[in-house]
Amino acid sequence: MSRLRVLHVITGLGVGGAERQLRALLTQLRLRRPDAAVYEVVTLTHPGALARELAADGVPVTHLGMTGNRDVGALPRLVRHIRHGRYDVVHTHLYRACVYGRLAARLAGVRAVVATEHSLGERLIEGRPLTPGNRALYLASERLGAATVAVSGAVARRLRAWGVPEERIRLVPNGIEPARFRFDAAARRAERDRLGLPRDAPVVGGAGRLVPGKGFDVLVRAVARLARLPAPWNGIRLVVAGTGPERERLRQLAGRLGVGDRVVLPGECDERRMPALLAAMDVFVSCSTEETFGLAVLEALAAGLPVLHVTCPAVDELPRHEAPGARRVTASVGEVAHALYVELAHGTRRLPVPPAVARYDITRSADRLVELYEEVHR
Repeated sequence: MSRLRVLHVITGLGVGGAERQLRALLTQLRLRRPDAAVYEVVTLTHPGALARELAADGVPVTHLGMTGNRDVGALPRLVRHIRHGRYDVVHTHLYRACVYGRLAARLAGVRAVVATEHSLGERLIEGRPLTPGNRALYLASERLGAATVAVSGAVARRLRAWGVPEERIRLVPNGIEPARFRFDAAARRAERDRLGLPRDAPVVGGAGRLVPGKGFDVLVRAVARLARLPAPWNGIRLVVAGTGPERERLRQLAGRLGVGDRVVLPGECDERRMPALLAAMDVFVSCSTEETFGLAVLEALAAGLPVLHVTCPAVDELPRHEAPGARRVTASVGEVAHALYVELAHGTRRLPVPPAVARYDITRSADRLVELYEEVHR
């Protein structure tokens, strides 16, 4: 059988969870089943760092030049691109790409359309409040697809509650490459030197898009409480990797709380740097109140870090013994501060990599997607 031509359509290619997951999946798909399909990518907006990395990987990337949600002129451009490429399958990612991409594929004559739902929360979608309007538009476009992929059981349940038919929902969890995050003592020293962190300081870490729903303000306040305690707590540092509209507010908050010199915001960190950042940390915290999977938590567990999390379906949907290093907390400054105190009291330590990490090996996700492409194409 000839190889399928698969086009991935995504809203943007900055360094975010969905974008990083797309690149990791494409890497595995091309490595594991090079005979199954050829892959190309269209980004509607923001051809950022991931666009450059995909191009370096040999994956063709096209920037559609969309200027906003209401740039309807992007639709005929996308239709022409799909027709010209003669794709067998179109796979969309993120809300705007799903709405425009499903319609464009149908207008271009492609009925084998898959959409991955990365960020559907209870009250938010991609960090923005859900409204009756965007829900209605999502459901109208969903009917144009052949299958909707949920990255966790939580997302699958929300899709069902919205009214997406059970027969169109497929559970394909996100995944990671565990070996990439294996702890490296030399990388720990080098990254601490790079960030200006004392080698013996207790370091708390977080990662993600700097938006209100991620709760990084809670983490800053919790670390500020510990910094008021005697040594070694007064030497504590916080590293939060990522970019977003909350960055300056977090910096100002740290200054008002007297820990401006202890909070490090290294900005956008690509996937090559993340393992080193995790190696530099002693405990990882996710205060996000609405996670749809919890990729950063899983990467931290793969690095052997103890983890505190508010929500993380990747862990919460498993038996407790599969992720013993992960502890659930509330988004309360007091509880996060106390949990950090307990964890850091153990000193510098690395935990055994838990079974949960192997369960979410990205090779499994890649294999499931190939099977899905072949199914919807048939």
